[in-house]
Order: sequence, then C-alpha cells, then structure tokens
Amino acid sequence: MNGQQAAATARKGIVRGSRRIRRFVELLGPGLITGAADDDPSGVSTYSVTGAAFGYAPLWTALFSFPLMAAVQLMCSRLGMVSGRGLAGVIRRRYPRPILWAACTLLVVANVVNIGADLGGMAEATEMVTGVDSLWWTPIYAILIVSLLLWSSYRKIVRVFKWLTFVLLAYVVAAFLAEPDWHAVLYATLVPHLEWSSSYLATLVGVLGTTISPYLFFWQAAQEVEVERALGRVTEAEREGATDEEIRLSRTDVPTGMFFSNLVMYFIILTTAATLHAHGQTSITTAEQAAEALRPLAGPGAYWLFTLGLIGTGMLGVPVLAGACAYAVAEAAEWPGTLDDPPGRSVRFHVILALAMALGLALDYAGFDAVAMLFWSAVVNGVLAPPLVVLVVLLTSDATIMGERRNGPLLRTLGWTTAAVMAAASVAMFLTN
Repeated sequence: MNGQQAAATARKGIVRGSRRIRRFVELLGPGLITGAADDDPSGVSTYSVTGAAFGYAPLWTALFSFPLMAAVQLMCSRLGMVSGRGLAGVIRRRYPRPILWAACTLLVVANVVNIGADLGGMAEATEMVTGVDSLWWTPIYAILIVSLLLWSSYRKIVRVFKWLTFVLLAYVVAAFLAEPDWHAVLYATLVPHLEWSSSYLATLVGVLGTTISPYLFFWQAAQEVEVERALGRVTEAEREGATDEEIRLSRTDVPTGMFFSNLVMYFIILTTAATLHAHGQTSITTAEQAAEALRPLAGPGAYWLFTLGLIGTGMLGVPVLAGACAYAVAEAAEWPGTLDDPPGRSVRFHVILALAMALGLALDYAGFDAVAMLFWSAVVNGVLAPPLVVLVVLLTSDATIMGERRNGPLLRTLGWTTAAVMAAASVAMFLTN
C-alpha cells in the first residue's frame, strides 16, 4: 500500500468513526443533556475549589457518586416515560399539596440562586477573555438564553444542547495539560478518604449536592414527557406506558449522560489538584480564580480551555435550571406549558421561566457574594435532595403508577443508599458547624 492509499484508508476510517459518533449522539437524548447540564459554572467552581483545597483526596467521590446519580436519574426517566407526566405532576397526584409545594419552593430558591451564580461566572469568564466589564455581559447572556428558550422549537433547543455538551471535554484536555502524578491519582480514585472536619464535610456535601441535584430530577422526567409530545402523544393517556425499546434506550442514554457528568467532575478536581494544590494555592473560591491561577502553572492552553469551558457550560446549565423551575411550578399548579409551545400558548409557563432568569440576574446586581450564593445553593440542594430521592424511590416502586416497570431490587437499593448518603452527609455537616 503506497502513501496515498494509506492516507485514503485513514480518511475513510475517520469518516466512518465520526459517523458512528454522530449516530450515537443522535440516539442519546434527555440523559446526555441532563448529565452535561450538571456541570454548570457553579459545579465547575465547586469541583475547582475541592481539588485546590484537598488535592487528589476527593477523586473517589466521582466513582462513588456515579451509580447513585445514574440510578436516581434512571428512575426519574422511567417515571416520566411510564406515567406521561413530570415529577411534580406525579407528586401532586400521590401526596399532600404541602409536600409538593415545599419541594417546589426549595427547588425554585436553589435554582434562582444557582442561575445568579452561573450568570455571574459566565460574565466574569468573558471579561477575562475580552477585557469588557462583566456587568455588561451578565444581562447579555440572560437575554440570549431567554430568547433561545422562548422562541426556539424544542427540537432546535435539544440540538443546541447536545452539541454544547462537547464543550465539557475541554476540562478533560486541561487535566492532561496539568501533568498530574498518575500514581497518586489512581490511589485517590480507588481508596476513599474521609476527614471529620467541618471544611471537608462541607465540601463533600457541596460535591454531592452539586452532583446529585434536585433540579435534575424534575428536568429528566419533564424531558421524557417532551420527547413523547414531540412524537405526537399529546394527551396523558397517549403518553402512559413505555415500550421495551424506549426502556432500553433510556438504559443507554441516562447512564451515558451521568458517566459523562462524573467524568468531567473527576477531571476538574484532578486539574486543580495537580496544579493549584500541588503549588500551595489551596484557598481559591471560584472557577475564575482557578482559571487565572492555572495560566502560570499549566500554561495558556489549560487557562483558555478552563475559561471558555465556563462560558459553554453556562449556556447549557442555566437554561436547564430555569426550565426545571417552569416545569415544576407549572405541573404543581396544573398549568399547561412546554418548551415547544410558543409563549402565547402557555403564558404562565414562560412567565415562570423568564421570572427565574430575571431573579437570578437581579442577585448579580444586588451585591450578593458569588461564593455565598454557591454555598447556600449547595446547602438548599443538600437539604432537599434526600427527601426528594425518597419520594422518587417510592413513586417508581409503586405498581399502581409504574405497573410492570416498577423498580427492581438493584434500583431500589441504589435509591435508598443515595437518600441515606445524602442525608448522612448533610447531618454531619451541620453537626460539625
């Protein structure tokens, strides 16, 4: 084989490989988007602070949290597919209204604070790149995201979200540019490290609360319903039940998305551990500080990847946060509305969505400290997650709702384990403080 034939063969192999990747991505849906949205700028900040403060020691949390996160999200996915309703809609039919509205209120509070922190993070990252004050960028991003959600069809939104997920690979590349100690990395990944200290436990709760976030539960179930609607199943009766093929696709889609999410989390912790912590810079408080500190330690490549990654993750994470608010409140209040509807057809749904964005934006101009917003958002998520996971496990184990699709022993065990771990971590954090 001459050089030209070898080059032609290589090109064909690359084309075939890219086509396989594209087909695989097209098969994936709500699970991939949900998993990627978990790594929003607030999440990137939490993981950056974790790696800088404690080095490689917390790497095991990515491996530990993956099956727990995947199990809960898979239950939410199946709940949406089988019931034909979102999580808030199912809770409304099965439990007293105070439980429903308490969950929705805490969700909205945490999400609005998260939106404010994320918009601020995106704006600061853009200021680092352009030199233009972040105060100008914050409303620009807010308007851009609201415009996307209000005036694009669901299919277009999903297409944009899917390709935004690849922005997260920037953090994987940045980790290799940091040249970590791979022996220490492997040890910290496989051997859990625990400390009975307020700082370590607060960080652990922050990581778990950021990774296993309540807004993802609502979003996952709602997106399964959106997929059903896109197939022409308009009424709840038409959407009830799920085929074997739909369940099979969910088993691929959801774990893939959660694996992707935890992989990115892992490499963000690894990057800041290998650079900042290794050089004694253990007291950063934001991802922007981490990016700035990376420049002299890991080179301009890691700096640019880290900074631009913040903007891309915000464009994916903020719409999901706002959308989860709209879905939860609309379902709880029995208001019609989906992302596929034009604003005039479901006014109240879109008002909630825009209001969540506006309140988050207002927090950035009200002088609230971004670090404090991140902390309290993580605390609210940590308080809300355990009881909400309990509700998800109970609902998806109920034969009257799920029929033959109710949880098996493995999903039930992982669900109860998730609730117990989240509750124990939250209690331990409050006790040490």
